[in-house]
Amino acid sequence: MMKVRLLGDPILRKKAKPVTNFEQIKEIKEEMLKIMYLEDGVGLAAPQIGLSLRFFLMDYGEGPKVIVNPQIFEHSEDTEEGEEGCLSVPGIFADVRRYKWVKLRYQDENGSYHEELFEGYAARIIQHETDHLDGILFIDRLPSDVKKQLALELRKIMRKRLEETK
Repeated sequence: MMKVRLLGDPILRKKAKPVTNFEQIKEIKEEMLKIMYLEDGVGLAAPQIGLSLRFFLMDYGEGPKVIVNPQIFEHSEDTEEGEEGCLSVPGIFADVRRYKWVKLRYQDENGSYHEELFEGYAARIIQHETDHLDGILFIDRLPSDVKKQLALELRKIMRKRLEETK
């Protein structure tokens, strides 16, 4: 049974490896989607369930999408702040500055290549989930004063993770 890894789990801080075996994605995609929807998420990256692989699932209201080996190759100059949360950092929400749009080169679950422009909310999800593949969490992008305000809550999440691994 897969479960979401919490802040403090070392896999969340590793740069994930490129996907070469697309069968593996097909095998776990349905369970990952179940977890994502059950937890009210709009995205779930492989490292969040303990797999150091460069892929994630997302659903910004148009049905689930599988994004494999993503590369943001162009983005807007303009940025905007928007509230983000993360299944690996439960209960924490904060405003994060992101690009308004991104152009993404990626593969789908069958290995086919795509280039696509994502704007607004979808662009935010792409940036958040791509960060996961590089070992970056949304809390890393917060100003230091906000991080200080959240420090106690973040420590509680890490303690909970340690208790669960005992």
